[in-house]
Amino acid sequence: MQNNILVVSSSLADVDSIKRALAVVHDGAYQVVWVDRLSGALERLATADIDAILVDLLLPDCFGIETFDKLYAAAPHVPILALSPQKDETLAQAAVQRGAQGYLSKGHLSSHLVPQTLGNVIQRMAVEQKLHLEKVRAELILRSITDAVVGTDLLGNVDYMNLAGEHMTGWSRDEARGHHISEVMPLINGETRQTVRNPLELVLEQNQPVALAADTVVLRRGAREAAIEDSTAPIHDAQGKLAGAVIVFHDATQSQAMVKKMTHQTHHDFLTNLPNRVLLNDRLEQAIVQAKRRGSTLAVMFLDLDKFKHINDSIGHEMGDKLLQSVAKRLSDCVRSSDTISRLGGDEFLILVSEANSATDASLTAEKVINVLAPPHIVGKHELHITTSIGIAIYPGDGETAQALMQSADTAMYQAKEHGRNNYQFFKSDMNTRAIERQIVESSLRNAIARQEFVLHYQPKVNLDTGIITGAEALLRWSHPEWGMTQPLRFIKIAEDSGLIVKIGRWVLREACAQAQRWKDDGLNPGTVAVNVSSLEFRQKDFVEGVRTILHETGLAPESLQMEITESVLMRDVVSTGAVLRALKEMGVELAVDDFGTGYSSLSYLMQFPIDVLKIDQSFVRNIEAVESNGVIVSAVISMGNKLRHRVIAEGVEDNAQLEFLKENQCEEGQGYIFSHPLAPDQFASLLVTGIRH
Repeated sequence: MQNNILVVSSSLADVDSIKRALAVVHDGAYQVVWVDRLSGALERLATADIDAILVDLLLPDCFGIETFDKLYAAAPHVPILALSPQKDETLAQAAVQRGAQGYLSKGHLSSHLVPQTLGNVIQRMAVEQKLHLEKVRAELILRSITDAVVGTDLLGNVDYMNLAGEHMTGWSRDEARGHHISEVMPLINGETRQTVRNPLELVLEQNQPVALAADTVVLRRGAREAAIEDSTAPIHDAQGKLAGAVIVFHDATQSQAMVKKMTHQTHHDFLTNLPNRVLLNDRLEQAIVQAKRRGSTLAVMFLDLDKFKHINDSIGHEMGDKLLQSVAKRLSDCVRSSDTISRLGGDEFLILVSEANSATDASLTAEKVINVLAPPHIVGKHELHITTSIGIAIYPGDGETAQALMQSADTAMYQAKEHGRNNYQFFKSDMNTRAIERQIVESSLRNAIARQEFVLHYQPKVNLDTGIITGAEALLRWSHPEWGMTQPLRFIKIAEDSGLIVKIGRWVLREACAQAQRWKDDGLNPGTVAVNVSSLEFRQKDFVEGVRTILHETGLAPESLQMEITESVLMRDVVSTGAVLRALKEMGVELAVDDFGTGYSSLSYLMQFPIDVLKIDQSFVRNIEAVESNGVIVSAVISMGNKLRHRVIAEGVEDNAQLEFLKENQCEEGQGYIFSHPLAPDQFASLLVTGIRH
């Protein structure tokens, strides 16, 4: 490779000496380009590729150090050697101070050291240029990356900072230089707000990387904060000695917030923001460990909102969700901060009373919960009333594991349901037997329709004056392959709680309508066939259309169908109830209020409903003469019904004394064992032929 050497000198002798010295080098390694003035040198530098410059600083058109300055300005990256007189090297030395690579004495220009010197300076300049390029490239990279980079010397004083570092600390590089890292980059713990020592200080002490403490926050200038994540490392010189330290960090505020959010969502219910089952299990297991260590007790309370599904179906899931949020808020406000409230899903909640010293503590908490949920919940335009059934299990007597305690509390909750709801029950060992029975019944119910195990029996309704059968009430029976003929008392409540009552109710309605039409086709007159409607059925959005479809498919005239609905169902949501009843009435279906007198109905609302029949509950008919109040209630209901032009039917008529009382008070119809027990379809058909013999 040939190197072009620009020689700038007005001395031909000096130029010849240089040429002779360079000519000694083999392969023509050096090509001399000669000019005698500075102006010529500047022109040649603009057009030629020059590898080194030898310059006499005393030229005809420029004199002294100015000559060097102009050359250096024109070619700052080309090595320059000054040609110096032997007796006075002052000017040459000044050039070196201003950037020259060295100087050559004019008395030794023919020496073999001249090409060696030129080779060294050219090679050194190439190395310097490469290092400069790498430095520039590194600086560009460091300034363009989003991570902050801050370096310090051995004393911990800042000696480097990139652009991101300036943004993260609020200090400019020039401001920060020479200031201690603890001043430029103060750190605190985001949770405790305590000062955290900068890891660079530890790196300088230990000469090894040090991790940043978790939840560390940097305090920027201007009182701004940012959560950070970092890596640190010591800096060593060429001899391997510690020379400083560097920290690379970035703003982790958003990522940490996202992690916290995701962690929170993983452990909390999305609707109520209460701890979910995952977090509850963790806290319950920790509470059990502590209770075992201390020899103390704790309570687990399983809550199920009474008839929430009915409310949810009648007013919509959006309103139902808001009701759940209202319940969660009240529960959170009424328990201690040491307790945990969790939503397990649906309308089920669990309360962990971690410091229950006795069953009395659990009782007080349960009573508090029942009372706090009692006032109406204002949800949109609705004023909703909700109660809860609570099951309580105590550690360690009712279970020594989280799963066992929750299962015991769940079992006790079902007992609270069976005791009329809106109460609490403590777990007892015999509840397990009933819980297993419940599971067996529910499991069998799910297959009963497909296996055609349900049958309907029919109990006649009789005109008390004529003794003529006016209709029949369809009563569900379960012909179980193992249990035999099973009464509704054993399974209806479970069917309602599990939601299976909707499917069963549809079957009952279809079968009753089909049977009534078969009797008619056989020339018999069964009157109206009555079907009981559960609350859950009545609140189904497609209930009316379902009735219409079944009547159409079975061919039964709507006037031959009577639907019996209890007061509690009617009064749950008066507006929607009225709409459903009017739709049924327009269809031609007869409507009866079942178990009248046992609910909390408003007579003003009842007068607005298109009711045809009032059925006096058998609890009032029983001992009608022995219990004075019973007789008063029955006579009052009969009188009211007659005045409102409603037919009145007395249920549970079993003896002549009851029958005579009802006749004397002008009750129109009766139903009970005195006339007939519920009968299979063929037996009822025979009764229609023979009539009631009484």
